[in-house]
Amino acid sequence: MSRGVDDGGRAAEGPAAAFLRESIAGFHALRDQAERALAQADDAAFFARLDDTSNSLAVLVAHMAGNALSRWTDFLTSDGEKPDRDRDGEFDLDPSLTRDDLMRRWEAGWGAVFAALEPLAPADLARTITIRGEPHTVLQAILRQTRHYAYHVGQIVQLARHYRGDGWQTLSIARGKSREYRDALRS
Repeated sequence: MSRGVDDGGRAAEGPAAAFLRESIAGFHALRDQAERALAQADDAAFFARLDDTSNSLAVLVAHMAGNALSRWTDFLTSDGEKPDRDRDGEFDLDPSLTRDDLMRRWEAGWGAVFAALEPLAPADLARTITIRGEPHTVLQAILRQTRHYAYHVGQIVQLARHYRGDGWQTLSIARGKSREYRDALRS
């Protein structure tokens, strides 16, 4: 049956396979959005805090990396809160850490995300894993992490935007340009 639109052969794909594909694409999009925002923050902005109780971009990078390494390493076989994770240390950074150090951790964290997700099969979504001893289906764990990362990526974008000021290059459709964008898509 022809749908009239090239769907890349996904018409026969079931909802579980579609969920996995869209989850992987969503994590790639979150990573890309965060990295495009971080690229607009200089080193001073990367380590700056709005106040004594706020997280810096550096802290958010460290926390997301630590979380990703803990949650996604041995994803199907060990608890998502690894015993060697220093969660508190993610928020109280060693002052000797450089931006490069933290971005290497970021890369490793995202590497763990995709190494865990890409081999999953639709049947894996019903499997049970644990996070801090609490059982989750793989589907629930993926949704939990999507929400968590989206929350922090929003913080990263907002902070980077704040520190960049008027020099900010929008990551989506610029304010007041929606009609122009829509018209360009139609032409």
